[in-house]
Amino acid sequence: MSQSEVRATASAYRQWRKVKDGMATATITAGGISVLFAILLIFFYLLYEIMPLFQSASLDDGQEFAANSDAPSLYLAMEEQAEVGFSLDRSGRADFFQTNDGKLLLSEAIPLDGAEIRSFALDSEVSRIFALGLSNGRVIIAKHDYRTSFPNDKRLITPVLRFPYGEQSLLLSESEPIDHLAISDSDDELLLVAVSQGKLIGRRWVKEEDFLSEEVTLVEESVDLPVLDMSADRVLLGPDQRWLYVMSNDGGYRLIDLRRVKVADRGYLFDSGKLNEARFLLGGISLLTASDQGEVGQWFVVRDSERESGYRLQAVRKFAVPEGSGATLATEHRRKGFVSVSKQGHLDLFYTTSHRRLLNADLDVGRIAAIAISPRADMLLIENEGGTRYSYKLHNEHPELSWSALWSKVWYESYPEPDYVWQSSASTNDFEPKYSFAPLAFGTLKAAFYAMLIAAPLAICGAIYTAYFMAPALRRKVKPLIELMEALPTVILGFLAGLWLAPFIEKNMPAVFSMFLVLPFGILLFAWTWSKVPISLRRHVPDGWHPVLLVPVVLGIVTACVALGAPMERAFFGGDMRAWLTSDLGVSFDQRNALVVGIAMGFAVIPTIFSIAEDAIFSVPKHLSYGSLALGATPWQSLVGVVMPTASPGIFSALMIGMGRAVGETMIVLMATGNTPIMDANIFEGMRTLAANIAVEIGETEVASSHYRVLFLAAFVLFMFTFFVNTIAETVRQRLRMRYGNL
Repeated sequence: MSQSEVRATASAYRQWRKVKDGMATATITAGGISVLFAILLIFFYLLYEIMPLFQSASLDDGQEFAANSDAPSLYLAMEEQAEVGFSLDRSGRADFFQTNDGKLLLSEAIPLDGAEIRSFALDSEVSRIFALGLSNGRVIIAKHDYRTSFPNDKRLITPVLRFPYGEQSLLLSESEPIDHLAISDSDDELLLVAVSQGKLIGRRWVKEEDFLSEEVTLVEESVDLPVLDMSADRVLLGPDQRWLYVMSNDGGYRLIDLRRVKVADRGYLFDSGKLNEARFLLGGISLLTASDQGEVGQWFVVRDSERESGYRLQAVRKFAVPEGSGATLATEHRRKGFVSVSKQGHLDLFYTTSHRRLLNADLDVGRIAAIAISPRADMLLIENEGGTRYSYKLHNEHPELSWSALWSKVWYESYPEPDYVWQSSASTNDFEPKYSFAPLAFGTLKAAFYAMLIAAPLAICGAIYTAYFMAPALRRKVKPLIELMEALPTVILGFLAGLWLAPFIEKNMPAVFSMFLVLPFGILLFAWTWSKVPISLRRHVPDGWHPVLLVPVVLGIVTACVALGAPMERAFFGGDMRAWLTSDLGVSFDQRNALVVGIAMGFAVIPTIFSIAEDAIFSVPKHLSYGSLALGATPWQSLVGVVMPTASPGIFSALMIGMGRAVGETMIVLMATGNTPIMDANIFEGMRTLAANIAVEIGETEVASSHYRVLFLAAFVLFMFTFFVNTIAETVRQRLRMRYGNL
């Protein structure tokens, strides 16, 4: 081959190598950009799903139409689809009308037998049952109901006025008017309590069902009520028919326990002003009160061991509305929200659990007479004192969340005090969702802490010995074996931890804790004993093969601890260490706890930390350690002063990656803990992590619901936590590299 041909071949080879280098560079760059783009897509998708949680409510322009009656409405309501409205005026006329234009659909007169309506009481917005107290001492009970049909595939809503206990009124007071009335209707009994001539009167009708005909008959019973020492201007009955709330116009109240027939608590609802309105939130546990000065408060009954009755009516929250507005209230049918509209037309929309104002608007509707909110909370119906009605479309999809509801203590209904609680669902429709991230974040950090507490020392110390002291032949066997542990599915580890390790630890607690204490001392004792063995015998074990001698020592110590566990438990803990912890130390114990998670998750994290740390230590240039040894340093001094500082960026990265693995672990935590979202640092209690919570609940939640978006928010919090930790880790790693890179 001529020289020119050689040069041409070399030039072509260089050109081809340049092309390959360019292709490799482009491929690697594209791959890196794709990874970053995918991470950004995840980030923005999470934001897309969670942003609706923090949007405020909105109100569309309303439709205006005239009422069908000249008398002011005593009660306004709407059916499920918010297409048909219901109004009841003080003359006893019940009208059903279209909410878009006010067209009258049905009008009926409630049979009052010549009496006048003196009081009105609503059982609940959900049941739609209401009662009218008459001037002749009788009560008539009715219900506005709706039938839905689809003739020609078009929805048709047919309203009907029902009388669940007949059109004949029930006698409550002998010829004395019913000034104020409360009703509670359950599956077992009907309870009515009224105020007549300043006295409390009560009647109970027990429902008895015939076994054959399934016909229900009412058996009347009298109700014992205490004598009041105040003016009773408003009464309300709780849905469980235990608590009777009696209030006066000056804001005074009496909480009456109907089971004990005694006043459980008394006091005042407001610092100043008079009572303007009082009604229950969904479920009948919380009481909303509004004064004529614009003070709106939420109250519910809590336990109080210092009181003789054992209960008190607790003021939980106050909501800021315009001063002197005299707010009228309407509560949502399926959530813990309510609307407050002042007499001047100022509207505020609140959600109680999140303590959040969702909407603040001034309505040009004149002085307010009555308001209603639809069952789906998507329409608002307002009637002014002039007989004009206004219907507004309401957009309020996700009112449950606020910063305080996520991260601060919240006073939930029926709880004795504010607390951190995660409970996203329950069996009843009037449940108050509890979306506190605090116990989930605490559980995440708790699981990661105990996992790292076990994994970090073992992995780092093992990496140091394997990379620096172990014989190369043994290292070639040990390192792949430990790295192979990383391929073990975490679901298998969780399965073993939950079904084998947890019961084993519970049954052999003295043995397990004695292992943690005896193993270090046993290994040190063996090392000291080995140092006393004659050199002629020690020479038979080559340098770097000494860990093999520890295998039977560790197995022997573990076997001895398990064998001596039962005698130790009988000798020191009365035969039952778990009972001793609970009764004598007051430490609660759950079989699937943080100790089990720490051991199982530590086993999963060890290979990750070990592999990266071992590579970092083994990659330290040998001339550094050789130079240190040549200058007279011992192998240990060379390790501490030269090798470890040089490898510190890699070791730190190993720890951070291991922590990230522990924070994001799902299956082990899901299967090896009690999966209870509690905030308790006790190593014998379980926890629930953010990752496990998402895995448990995402498959059961309704798409696009508040719960669904809250789970995406939990994923976003986990994402940001990982990003934050990785950023700090990279910053520290770069500083360590700059500091020790010149060694």
